[in-house]
Amino acid sequence: MSSAPSDLAADLSGLGGFIESLGLKVMSVTQEEVVATWDVAPAHLQPHGIVHGGVHCGVVETVCSIGAGLIAAERGQIVVGVDNHTNFVRPVRSGRLTATGTPVSVGRRMQIWQAHIRDSSDKLVAQGQVRLFCTSGEGKDELPST
Repeated sequence: MSSAPSDLAADLSGLGGFIESLGLKVMSVTQEEVVATWDVAPAHLQPHGIVHGGVHCGVVETVCSIGAGLIAAERGQIVVGVDNHTNFVRPVRSGRLTATGTPVSVGRRMQIWQAHIRDSSDKLVAQGQVRLFCTSGEGKDELPST
């Protein structure tokens, strides 16, 4: 990929869409690690005042997909998530959270990445693992069926 890691992180933070709706700021991107931060906002909270589990799942999938996508792009591929298993370890009501994604297994057709979300005291808030399918993205028949 032609972009330097710092340029890529800036480019991803400016994409809009889901990343922007989460308030996610991508801090660094390499093939070995993706780091993103966000400040808990009222939109992230479920009715009991803690961060909704879906926010953690979305962030886990996002950092894992960015890293896996960087690797796949070198082969002319894209990635799609096929499995996301996220555990919620500690409730959070406010503050800055940091998600770090790292590869577990990188294959030609499948990658597995893990992510840890920590609070500003470095306490584990959530952790997850995402399995991603690598495809050329040229045809619907290539994607795994559900």
